[in-house]
Amino acid sequence: MSMQKRMAAEFLGTFWLTFGGCGAAVLAAAFPSLGIGFTGVSLAFGLTVLTMAYAVGPISGGHFNPAVTLGLWAGGRITSGAILPYVVSQVAGAIVAALVLYMIASGKPGFEVGGFASNGYGPLSPGQYSMASAFTIEVVATCFFLIIIMGATAPGAPGGFAPIAIGLALTLIHLIAIPVTNTSVNPARSTGPALVAGGAYLGQLWLFWLAPIIGGLVGGALARALGAEPSSADKPRVAAAGAD
Repeated sequence: MSMQKRMAAEFLGTFWLTFGGCGAAVLAAAFPSLGIGFTGVSLAFGLTVLTMAYAVGPISGGHFNPAVTLGLWAGGRITSGAILPYVVSQVAGAIVAALVLYMIASGKPGFEVGGFASNGYGPLSPGQYSMASAFTIEVVATCFFLIIIMGATAPGAPGGFAPIAIGLALTLIHLIAIPVTNTSVNPARSTGPALVAGGAYLGQLWLFWLAPIIGGLVGGALARALGAEPSSADKPRVAAAGAD
């Protein structure tokens, strides 16, 4: 598969993850009468990954997340030459999704940007959790996300079920981490909304790049050490996806 097609798949997958997950938070969760709430937003993120992993995963491996791409590199699943094209496509997809979501959300009378589903710590954390708490949960959650991804896509895993396991894992991660950071585990997903929200959210964006990347690298390396076999980057497995 050509790199151009892989990049297009990563752009579309990350667009859908950001648009669907953050859209559920910005549009639907803002109306308690709709009943989506905290659990619904968590499920929305998981469903974006599950659906796009089936749709475009066979093209690019379905990363939709820079931390996943780097984690899979650490796990021996992709070559170093694929990292930059994938990450650029993922960040671009998330930014475009956030801008489209802003265009839709701003059509409501009295609309205010607010946090716009951005991630944060301290005063910007949903539960006012500290920077240390935010950093720790993002590292740990992303680490286990990579372990799950690598295991679910290993040669001995049941065929065709990887997107389900990965989507449910992302749902679980959101159920745990939304009160702490609004859940990132995905630097691209964090970047799009932060650019729209601006201000302090942009100032805290560094953590939602650094912590998920550390977690992804550790998780990928651990999974490889445990025996998850590498696969050819020229024939990507349905491997992963994004996050909050």
